Amino acid sequence: MKKYLVEFIGTFFLMLTIGCTILSRGAGVMPPLAIGSALMVMVYAGGHISGGHFNPAVTLGVFLRGKCPAGDVIPYWVAQVLGSFVATLAVRYLYAANLSGSVPLVPAMGPAFLAEFLFTFALVWVVLNSATAKGTAGNSNYGLAIGFTVLIGAYSVGGISGGAFNPAVAVGAGVLGLVALGSIWIHIVAELLAAAVAAFLFKFAAGAEA
Repeated sequence: MKKYLVEFIGTFFLMLTIGCTILSRGAGVMPPLAIGSALMVMVYAGGHISGGHFNPAVTLGVFLRGKCPAGDVIPYWVAQVLGSFVATLAVRYLYAANLSGSVPLVPAMGPAFLAEFLFTFALVWVVLNSATAKGTAGNSNYGLAIGFTVLIGAYSVGGISGGAFNPAVAVGAGVLGLVALGSIWIHIVAELLAAAVAAFLFKFAAGAEA
C-alpha cells in the first residue's frame, strides 16, 4: 500500500504542476522546466519506496524489463491515474477563471503519435538505463536524468502533441480541457507501445547488464 500511495502523490504533484503552469498564462516558456523539475524531485522523493514511476508507460517498461512484479502493474496504474485525476480537481479550483477561456489542443494524429512515441521511448529508455541497470546501480543522477528527459521532450514537441509522454497525464490533460478528450487515445497507444519497444531494446542492448 505504501508504494501505491507514493505513486499517487508523485503523479498528483506532476499533474498539478502541469495544470497550474499551463493555466497560469504567465509562465511563458517556463512550464517544461517546472514540469521536468517536478518529476525530478518526486522521483528523488519516492524512488526508494515505489521506484518513482508516476507514469503507466514507465511501469509497463519496468515490468517488461523484469523489475516490477506483475501484481503491482494494475495497482500502480490505478494510483497514477487517480493521482492525476485528483490533481485536475485542485487545478480546476485554483484556476477556475482561466479554464473558461482555454481551447483544447486537437493534435494531428500522425505527428502527435510520432512525437509521443519518440519521447516516451526516450523517457522509458532513460529510466531503465539510469535507474534499473546493473552498470548504473547506486548512482545519484537518475532523478535529474529522468526529469530532464521530460523537459527536453516538452520543449521539443509540446506544441505538436501536448507533450504528455504519460497516459495518466494524457487523461488529466483531457479532463482539464488542455487536450481534446477524443485525441488522448493517440497518446495512450503511442506511449504504451513506446514503453514496450524501449524495454525490448534495453534488454537486447544491456544483455548481461540488464
